Amino acid sequence: MKHLFLAACTVLPLMAGCSAENRRLVQNDEYGDWRGSSVRNRPSGASSGLVIFGVDKERQEREAAAAGGGSGLAVNAYLWRATLDTLAFMPLASADPFGGTIITDWYAPPASQNERFRAQAYVMGRQLRSDGVRVQVFRQVQERGQWVDAPVSAATNSEFEDKVLARARELRSQSAAR
Repeated sequence: MKHLFLAACTVLPLMAGCSAENRRLVQNDEYGDWRGSSVRNRPSGASSGLVIFGVDKERQEREAAAAGGGSGLAVNAYLWRATLDTLAFMPLASADPFGGTIITDWYAPPASQNERFRAQAYVMGRQLRSDGVRVQVFRQVQERGQWVDAPVSAATNSEFEDKVLARARELRSQSAAR
């Protein structure tokens, strides 16, 4: 009898929580009330609130529209074009103008067939700034028929970045002269 009483005391509160008034509607959220089939709109101009991992798409869209570039490239056009021009001697493997990433395929200079190079360039942002581009060069040498990674001096990466920036300044001055 004692066990039956304990079971009833345990089960009755659980059953009370399952009444129709206490059921949670799975598809109900703060912008949609699915019980009455009415959907409320998000207030215009309001941000989505919490920003996770530093990405606020609405803010980025507002800034892009304010900068006069609502569509097109998501990075600085001069830096993008200058990077493509600077790395044009290497075969292009991938180019993402919205992410600002350019990846070349392996290139073997005609003077040296036992080494090859590959580059990755990142255009960071919509502004023409000296820190707006990063270039990383990779080098491999051939040893006993196998390609082996070899070090590249940090000066090589900086030289490519300087060439990209110089070309970007040249492109900007050419467009201003028109």
